[in-house]
Amino acid sequence: MYKPFDLSEHAAVVTGGNGGIGLGMARALLEAGAQVTIWGSNPEKTARAREELAATSPRVSSIVCDVTDEAAVERAFAESVATMGHVDSCFANAGVSAKPTPVAEMSLDEFRRVLRVNVEGVFLTFRAAARHMIARGQGGSLVATASTAAVEGAARNSHYGASKGAVTSYVRALAVELARHGIRVNSILPGWIETDMTARSFGNERFRDNVMPRIPVRRWGSIDDFGGAAVFLASTASSYLTGEQMLIDGGYTKF
Repeated sequence: MYKPFDLSEHAAVVTGGNGGIGLGMARALLEAGAQVTIWGSNPEKTARAREELAATSPRVSSIVCDVTDEAAVERAFAESVATMGHVDSCFANAGVSAKPTPVAEMSLDEFRRVLRVNVEGVFLTFRAAARHMIARGQGGSLVATASTAAVEGAARNSHYGASKGAVTSYVRALAVELARHGIRVNSILPGWIETDMTARSFGNERFRDNVMPRIPVRRWGSIDDFGGAAVFLASTASSYLTGEQMLIDGGYTKF
């Protein structure tokens, strides 16, 4: 094994690790030897994910946590540290989708709902992680899951696009601020990925016929397409990479 990819001494937190992209990330981190604590807001789903991941490695634990709840995030991070001893990397993956809505018809409550989870949840998670990593003094890696909606015009999804654009800007700011502490901060921008969150869209024949021809690799992404990126960004192989947006979209935004 390429030594930087050996994560046997590594401990990672993955929010939203009970499904979708977060589950794919957690699985790959475990396969690379890391300890992993997944967070999820749904108790049953989180327990099932932990059982599934335990088949990959026994070095997995889980915590039920709503990332919009400040006190819950602080407790969950403290518990993660208590369980694993420390945290080297934190993947802020928890997020919500948004119902396509024209801006003229969008309520303030709906706009705030999306930003509360997708932006405030990242802030609370990264703040807890940064405090721990700064105090520990051994650096670390923070990774936020954004979306290609951050860099393209997502019609009728302006609230979702705004939330993901905010995340990428936040990541760049933290990359500069936290570099002196040896903490790297990057974002991953997924394209069209097959998950529970996208099932409704992918089940729409008109959507499939319109979108698939725009993906150069001619397939939907899978959650396992994010495992390599997670291992790379957690590892010292990415020690000189910070403030970047990693597009994983099959070429969608290039076509």
